[in-house]
This record gives sequence, structure tokens and C-alpha cells, in this order.
Amino acid sequence: MESMNVGTKLKQLWPKTGRQFKVFNQIILDKKAVRHNLEILRQIGGTDVMPVLKSNAYEHGIRQMAAILRELAVPMVAVDGYYEATAIRRIFKGRILVLGVIRRENVGRLRNHRISYVLQNIDDLRAFGQTGRKFNIHLEINTGMNRLGLRPEEIAEYLRVLEKYQNLHLEGVMTHLASADDPDSDSPEQQVEIFDQAVREILDAGHQPEIIHVANSAGVGRVNSRFANYIRPGLAVYGLSELPENDDRSQQFSKLRPVLELRSTIVKTINLRKGEAVGYGGSFIAPQTMRIGVLPLGYYEGIPRALSNRGLVTSLSGRELDIVGRVCMNHTMIDLSDADLGEGDEVVIISRDPKARNSVHGLEREFDLFAYETLARLSENIRRVVE
Repeated sequence: MESMNVGTKLKQLWPKTGRQFKVFNQIILDKKAVRHNLEILRQIGGTDVMPVLKSNAYEHGIRQMAAILRELAVPMVAVDGYYEATAIRRIFKGRILVLGVIRRENVGRLRNHRISYVLQNIDDLRAFGQTGRKFNIHLEINTGMNRLGLRPEEIAEYLRVLEKYQNLHLEGVMTHLASADDPDSDSPEQQVEIFDQAVREILDAGHQPEIIHVANSAGVGRVNSRFANYIRPGLAVYGLSELPENDDRSQQFSKLRPVLELRSTIVKTINLRKGEAVGYGGSFIAPQTMRIGVLPLGYYEGIPRALSNRGLVTSLSGRELDIVGRVCMNHTMIDLSDADLGEGDEVVIISRDPKARNSVHGLEREFDLFAYETLARLSENIRRVVE
């Protein structure tokens, strides 16, 4: 079990008194966009949605996203680790599924009320069973991802061991798709065929799992398990899609709305003379008299250093402002020469507008920055605000 959970860290970063202070950097979450995305995903997938909130909800803020999903009456969410489940247990009132592996020596200390666990192998099954406590468990079938889960030929023994522990209830069965974002691959369909055969074996053995889930974001609307009654999207919940344009579903997924916007505030302006350098290494030299602004965030907060001298931010009206000099650990400099902006004015670092060059997908298109990694880099110390 991790030495410090997300909830503890967040309390330390933003104690109640700290929320009264204004901050220079904010991640703003659009609650209406979350609702919209869930509706779109239900329409495409034809089943209910189990949003994935792992990795601090793709760095949107796990507590904030849990509160939004509670308001939207979502029945179940998935997280990676137990520390994430405990961070939202008192916020989110539905069921929480822990997808990741649990250290066996910690099993006796786990909470079981509204928290379910994916048990990846027979040894884990025994560890949970021997506690004598009631647990809802999910079985992951390895259908080709070759990362976690049981191979189909291991299921029979798993079920035999499960029969010994009446305190364990097989609530769910799942798998994970490896190539659902590749329209030229037939791997997802093959995986679902293997999965459905495995589910049939489980049903024939007398078990009746209520929650059966296959499709990740890229699998929604593509794969059709005979048994699945939930989809399990991550990135798509946050309004983003990695589907290529030649995927038949790309037009449907284009209706998703990005949830996150990252803003910062200009804390200083500097008038440069021609020939003066900016930042570490003097990598930017002013070609003429110009004015720059300093933002109080850098690569520690999640601004990719690769944007040094080539990236951009935008004003609130959408005007592009070039990044000049190297992105520092906690500072980034921008060109304000032609902008009527000064100290105290806000700028947009990551835009919600999918067409903007500084949106998550804009950064992917322009600078080859992987969308998942762009989100994952955003620091937990940036305040998250729901609007």
C-alpha cells in the first residue's frame, strides 16, 4: 500500500484555508462537457458507462471528477489503485472498481464497502478468500493484451479455487483491448470472441457476474460482446479521442467535448532591447525591441520542455502568443509585443477548443506530443476548479 494516498496529498496541497487564496494557475473543468460526453458514449456504446478515473482522473483531478460523476448519478467508476479508491470513497457514492494489482500482505487491511477488486491470479484469489471477509471481485481475462489477467485455459482452476471461498462474490468479468484504435487490425474482434467463450464457461460453471465490461475508449462502438453490459472508457470521458480519421467512428467521436482548460496568469512583463537574450542558455535572442510576459509555471507543472522557442499559449480571446526561451522548471516566457496584455491578465496554456493549436490534440498534431502524456504531466499542485 502506498505510503501517502492521493487524498492525503491533496489535503496537504490545498487545506481548507488555502482555498480562500487566489492562485495564478488553474485547471478548469467543464461539468456540462462531462455530462455531454457520457451521453454520447452511451449512444455509441449502447450500454452504461464505467468512467476510468485512474492517474488522478487523467490529471483532471480525481476528487473533482468523482464529485461531478456523483451528481450525474453514474453507478460505477474504475481506478487503478486502492489509494485512489480511498481518495474518492466519501465523495462518490456509487461502486468503485480497483483495476490494479494489490499487494497480498495488505489484503487484510482493505475496505470492502462499495469497493470491488480485480483479482488477476489464483494466489490473489486465495489471499482475499483467506481473510474470511466478504469481497466483490472481478476476473480479468487475458485475451491478447498479455499484460494482466488469466489465460482462458487457467479459468477452470480459478473457478475451482473460488468455490472454496463463499465470502468472495464474482461480481464482474473483464478484458482489455490492445488495438481497438487501429481500424486495420482485426485483433479486437478476435479478443472479443475469446472473451465471450470465457464468459460462457464462467456462466456454465454456475456463476452469474452482474457486470461484464470489455470496451475501452477506442473500443466503444466497435466491439460487440454478447455479454458486455458496461463500457469502460477513459480518455473519451474527458472529451478526447485517439481514433484516426479513417476510422468509421471518428465523426461520432468528434462530438465529444474536451473537459479541461489550463490557465495561467502573467506575473511580470519585461521590455527587451534588440539583441537581449531570454532564459537559460540565452536560446532566444530578441530580433528587435519587444515585450515579454512571465508565467509562473513550467515543466514541473506539466508544460513540455519541447515547447521551448516553438510552442504557444493563447489569450482568453484566442490570440496566439509564442513561447520564447526555454521552458523553465516553474516559469515560461511568452511574447506580448503585439498583445494588449500585462501583469495580472490570464492566458490559456491548454485550450478546450479542439481546433486550437494549444489544445491537447493540437499539441499532438503540431508538436507530436502524445495526448495521454500531455495530460499525465499536469502537476497535482495546480488547483482544479469545476464550473
